Amino acid sequence: MMKRVGVAAAMMACVGMVMAQTATRTGPEKDSSVIDAQGTAHVTRVVPVPEYLSPQAKKWVGRPESDAEKPEPVAEMRRGTDAWQERAGAQAKLMYPVNVTMGKIAGVPVRIITPLETPADKRDRVLINVHGGGFEVDSGSLTETIPIANLTQTKVIAVLYRLSPENKFPAAVDDAVAVYKALLKKYKPENMAIYGTSAGAILTPEIAVRLRQLGLPLPAALGVFSGMGDFSRPGDSQAMYALDGLSGYLSVPDAGTQNKYYVGTTNPRDPVLSPLFADVKGFPPTLFLTSTRDLLLSGTSILQRHFYESGVTAPMVVFEGLPHAFWNNFDIPESREAFEIQAKFFDKYVGK
Repeated sequence: MMKRVGVAAAMMACVGMVMAQTATRTGPEKDSSVIDAQGTAHVTRVVPVPEYLSPQAKKWVGRPESDAEKPEPVAEMRRGTDAWQERAGAQAKLMYPVNVTMGKIAGVPVRIITPLETPADKRDRVLINVHGGGFEVDSGSLTETIPIANLTQTKVIAVLYRLSPENKFPAAVDDAVAVYKALLKKYKPENMAIYGTSAGAILTPEIAVRLRQLGLPLPAALGVFSGMGDFSRPGDSQAMYALDGLSGYLSVPDAGTQNKYYVGTTNPRDPVLSPLFADVKGFPPTLFLTSTRDLLLSGTSILQRHFYESGVTAPMVVFEGLPHAFWNNFDIPESREAFEIQAKFFDKYVGK
């Protein structure tokens, strides 16, 4: 039986070092764990901020934060996320100068991110990004692409796919496939890669499975940066970590089908929707990236194992003590390291 972990609000003790320096403590002082008759673990953990983190990251993960639920209508969530993406994108451009324009490919809106200078040997390459945002918002078409375009000196196309809940699976996959097919008219598949974070990291292998079904050539590389490949059941880490790791509101996942707003009426074990159930033998080299406080740590590692056991070159990098998609925070040096790892991977396999 799959264990689900009920994490008490006391797990806010993850602020560890910050709390240790304050006069008032709001959580328990010791660990506890009780396993009930159903195998569910009821746990309390006192978790300090890891010493391995940079000073900036320690401050970030150790900040006090309410664990209260803050529901938002989708429209409001999109407005807030779009505003943040613009601000973070501007910060990214200061650190990683590029040009950003809007366009359409195969009728699908896209962002086109180009380096200020592109060496001759990289002009025939293109990277395709499918952004994160829980399938409901765009939380990455700038922050996930600007650093990579700069570091790889390669054009990046960010697919602004249709969002849920208005558009359920496979709308987003279909949009990305349409863009890929159009780009195949100009670029060789060995000079292309597809990658994404969070929802985009889920979409990336979904797209690859669909491309194989259609008999289209696969790209030279894939990037799965904090994703998963199974909508039929939750992973262990989803019961332990919130979006911000050990702080913030923890929505313990229900058993069974995950993210019904995206899945719709599709069988959750459909091999395109859930590539854990697809034949991935012969897939291109795929980089998996996650962190130890990532709510999708389980999903990323489970899918990586499926790729690895299928004979795919599938390196996996796990950062210590950081939450989901931490590389979207440009104030910590670990983000720079994560982008450099991604860029080096694409440079190694794309156009070779």
